[in-house]
Amino acid sequence: MRSVWVKLPVSLACLGLVLWWSDAAQVWDRLRGFDAGWIALSVALVTAATLAMAHRWQITARALGIEIGYRAALREYYLGQLVNTVLPGGVAGDVSRAVRTRHAADLTAAAQSVMAERLLGQVAMCALMFVGFAGAVLIPGGIAWGGLGWLVLGVLTALAIGTMIAARGTHATARFLRACAPLLRHPMILIHGAITTACLTLAFYACARATGTAIPPAALATLIPLALSAMLIPLSVGGWGWREGAAAALFPLISAPTSAGIATGIAYGIVLLISVTPAFFLLFLKSLSKPVATKRYPDTP
Repeated sequence: MRSVWVKLPVSLACLGLVLWWSDAAQVWDRLRGFDAGWIALSVALVTAATLAMAHRWQITARALGIEIGYRAALREYYLGQLVNTVLPGGVAGDVSRAVRTRHAADLTAAAQSVMAERLLGQVAMCALMFVGFAGAVLIPGGIAWGGLGWLVLGVLTALAIGTMIAARGTHATARFLRACAPLLRHPMILIHGAITTACLTLAFYACARATGTAIPPAALATLIPLALSAMLIPLSVGGWGWREGAAAALFPLISAPTSAGIATGIAYGIVLLISVTPAFFLLFLKSLSKPVATKRYPDTP
């Protein structure tokens, strides 16, 4: 509970600051005149991403010796997303998934399946961002990223090298990273990574269109992933505030006003809230109180 009193005010303060820094009236005008068709498309894309991510978790858990039915995986994923959306930090839902999965495996293995799936998702988004920024700084004619583009490439490269070095150790984190390495070559993991990354990126694009901004194709693999990455900052509730701040700072690079970035970020946050509404119906199912139907493979050490 203590974190709520820290992260919630931080989210609200960030959102209030960007609205004060920009023009709140223009933001409201963009939101008030939103295009329902584009919002509906965004919700559909986020839903498609959720379906793919639930299957990715199922595959990841199976690789770690835990069998989860797809319906159970989807149910738990929706409930986890609901918790992550409304509670600070964005990890409480992942913890709940691990706890409910522990009935067929020890809590460590269950937690590893959840963390591995989240890690695989971030790897896919970072890969898109790396390719996007590499093309942006090496091929002229697109967005003039300047030093920021090289900085992003440097940070992503450093993260990749640091991860590979960390995986060579003998500690628990190193063993976990080595266990995740084969999954990076799993065909279905690669497919789901491409699907989820594309869906989330295009969902943000649809929110921009819904609020009156057309993001150029050159920004799909750079600006959007960078804006979405701001949601990973733990001092927030559902990424609110940081997402809008990042969009406000980045949208002028595509000749759009800061109000357009803020409106897009707010619309995307609303879409995420709409997309987790199936979890509310799951709360009323009697089967929800039962443990996740999983079993541990007998040949798994």
